[in-house]
Amino acid sequence: MSASDKIKNTAEEAVGKAKEAAGKLTDNERLEAEGKADQAKANLKQAGENVKDALKD
Repeated sequence: MSASDKIKNTAEEAVGKAKEAAGKLTDNERLEAEGKADQAKANLKQAGENVKDALKD
């Protein structure tokens, strides 16, 4: 996995965590769910990159 992909995935996960926290603070269920979805998307991308790296070895 390239370093830039890892940084992008980490940033996307951080944004998701921030959205989730903001949603919890404001009782905004939609924003909270969107944050959780962003985190799941970032984690899925990370897992895909890890699989690619494992296959290269």
